[in-house]
Parts: sequence; C-alpha cells; structure tokens
Amino acid sequence: MTSAKSARRPHHWRRDLIELAALFTAVAVADAIANLIGHQPDGPYLLVASAVALVATAAFHTWWARRHSHAPPSGEGGFAPGGADAAEHGAWAGTAGGAGGSGAGRIAGAEETTLWRMRTTVRDAPGSLAALCVALAGLRVDILTLGTHPLAQGTVDEFLLRAPASLQAQALSREIAAAGGTSTWIERADAHDLVDIPTRVLSLATRTALDAAELPLALRQLLGRCTIHSLPAVSVTGRPTGESAPVEGVLEETVMRLRDPSGGVISVERPYLPFTPTEFARARALVELDARLGPRVPRSEDVLTLPEGNEITVRRADRGDLAAARAMHDRCSQRTLGLRYHGPVADADRYLDHLLSPRFGRTLAVQTASGKLVALGHLLWDGDETEVALLVEDDWQRRGIGSELLGRLVALAVEAGCDSVYAVTQSHNTGMVAAMRALELPLDYQIEEGTLVITARLTTDRPTPEGSARPSAPTEGARR
Repeated sequence: MTSAKSARRPHHWRRDLIELAALFTAVAVADAIANLIGHQPDGPYLLVASAVALVATAAFHTWWARRHSHAPPSGEGGFAPGGADAAEHGAWAGTAGGAGGSGAGRIAGAEETTLWRMRTTVRDAPGSLAALCVALAGLRVDILTLGTHPLAQGTVDEFLLRAPASLQAQALSREIAAAGGTSTWIERADAHDLVDIPTRVLSLATRTALDAAELPLALRQLLGRCTIHSLPAVSVTGRPTGESAPVEGVLEETVMRLRDPSGGVISVERPYLPFTPTEFARARALVELDARLGPRVPRSEDVLTLPEGNEITVRRADRGDLAAARAMHDRCSQRTLGLRYHGPVADADRYLDHLLSPRFGRTLAVQTASGKLVALGHLLWDGDETEVALLVEDDWQRRGIGSELLGRLVALAVEAGCDSVYAVTQSHNTGMVAAMRALELPLDYQIEEGTLVITARLTTDRPTPEGSARPSAPTEGARR
C-alpha cells in the first residue's frame, strides 16, 4: 500500500514561477484598465457594473455546475433507468454484493427481501447477459453473485439474487424469459449461498482431504439437491455387481457416474436440473483428490466413564477394525444379531466390510480400557436419506452406551446438514424405541409386517456429542 506522503506529486519550482508571473501580469493589466476607465466621467460606475456582472456570472456558473453534476445517482430509486447503464450498474452491484453480502444496488429503505438462486441459459452473444441485468433491474432485484457455465451452444448463467419479498418466482421467470433466458430454474436460497464458489470448493476439498467419509457430502453440497449412490463393485455376498465407470467418468445430462476410488461407481442424479460440464469437472476433481489421498479417518478419541465406573473410549472406525468387529459378533447372542441385521445371523459378518467403509457413511466404535470392541454405531448415507444403526454386545447393554452412540451419530448428521435420520428395527425392540425417544426430537413411526421405521426430524434442539453416558435398555436395531 502506498502512503499518503509518498503519493504526493513532486514539487515543481518552475510551475510556481509561471504562476507568479501570471499573477503579476494580471495585476498590471487590471491596474491599467482601472486607470484608463477610472479617469473617464463615468469610470466609477463602469467599474461597479463590471464587478456586479462578474459576481453574477460566478454565482450562475456555481448553480449550473451543481444542478448538472456528473456524480453517480444517489440510489434513492434503487437502480438506474433501463438501458446499458442499468445493465452495467446491475452487474457492478453483483460484484460488490458477492464480496460483502450487501450489494451497492440494495433496495432502498427497510423493505423486506428474499434470496433466490436462479439458473438460466442464454445465447453466447454480446449483450445477452446485459439484457438479463436490465430485466432484473426493472424488477428492483439485486445481483449478489454471478457464475457462468459455458456450454457447446449457449451459456448457463447462475445468479444469487436479493429481490423484494412481494416478487413471485413466476413473475421473475416470465421477465427472464422475455429477456432471452431459457430453461430457467429458480429456488429459494439462504445465507449459506452467499459464500462464493472458490471459497466453497476449497472448503469442501479440505473436508474431503481430512475424512474419506466426507466425499458424498462434499459432492452433495457442491451440486445442490441431488441423490448420491455408492454402488460397490462387489456385493456383500462376494459376487461382482458389474458396476464400473471409465476413469474420466460419464456425464449424461441429469446423471453423472464417477469411478469410486474404493471400487465401484459413485452415481449422482439431479432430475430437476441437468449438470453442466463445469459442475462435472468440479465433481471429478474432488473424486480424484480422494483417490490420491487414499483411505483416511480422523483419529480423535473421547474417553467416557460409565455410571459403574468403567472407562470406555469412543472413536471413529473403518475397515481396519474388521477383525475386532467380527470378534464382537462372535461374542453377541443370536437374538442380538437378529435384532440388528433382520436376516440370517450366519450372514452378519458379510455386512461388516460394507458398513465399515467410509464411502457409505461414518462408523463410531466403543472399546474398553483393554482395547476390546464392544459396540458399533453407523450413520449410513442412503440416497437422500440418512440411516442410524446400533449394535451393542450383550454384556455391555443397559449401561447407556447405545444412547451415547445414538446421540453422537445424530450430531454427526446435523453437522452433515441432514434433515432427518431414521432407524429400522423390529416392533418388539423396546430398547431402540427408548433410545430414539431419548433424543427428544420429533419422531414419526411407520409399522409394516413387524418392521418398525422410526424417523427423527432434526430441529434446532439438536443433541451434542459431548456429555456423560446415559442409562439405556438394549439399543440394537436398524437395517444394514
């Protein structure tokens, strides 16, 4: 940054001499004219009239300059009138608003406003974007951020808008269509959308680098409302599924298929809005980052003390805990495994490789002071929904371990931005029902042929992962 002192112009003595000479010349000319006119019969009157005319001329010039000033508009009317000036003003306001969250084109007064996200396709020709800006200016809509997605024919423009609350989406869409926009899509936005795209992508890349389980969540936050499925190359029974994708991935309008670094395919679907090549490139870059970093799970641990005085450790688990999880299965009773997996108990070990994979969700493990694994809690990504599942070894049930795990899993779901979580169990599993009710969240129950699905809607009163263990009945339940 340049200081004010160093920014001053250099002092030129020659300019001072010229100004001084001009001053003396002006004084000499004025004295000569005064002597010439003053010695005339009407000389004093002529001098007074000249002074009055000079003052009047100076006053008129000052008034005229103020009335026709070239300063920018005061903003009382919102945007400038239509035309190119309005388009330039709207685009400039979008740049300022994207940086500071309050664009220069802010709607005057304290009028209530609404945030909208809008996408529209325009011709790749000069003036197309300006026409959209003029239309938005006419509706007193402020452009907060603007992104472009080039296509083979045309360009997709993505806006974050602040509009008067009285403006309906249908009216906005009609104006955009009249200005040349096609395939227009509009939905409500919130304050989180004010984060600019480069910052958002860097944040998602950082989260993905720290935790392999973040990849599906990062893709969802990057691409908006979409459905993500991780399709393994091998089923839980050991048979090939035939799911594969080329290294560069596949983009088919509303579906993209990316090669999963852990094997299989990551399928992303967004039926209501086609993906653009720009979005496909960003998603592929995240997947490539995950592949280069390899398997990774945060290794933080929390040591808790149970009511009877025993210490347990709660930590993240992955496929490295497969042997310990199978040993825990061997110690569990047939009833406990049956309540957890809802199928043949002999197949229980087959599910562990899938459940412990970070690609399909997050797993919490509870181990004793001796290092023995005694409980597992799973938070599983199931398309647009999120499932919770618990398994506690028989000898460690009714000590609050299940409730502790469930509370932490729900906290992880809140952190991931999930709207709800559900658990699948059997109608006579009172332990799982009690654990879900202990969350103190709104619950929905669905019962069909002895299977009970309990859905907890996540509200502002969300549980936190901290806290002492709470007593609980057996908390097995939820499907694989």
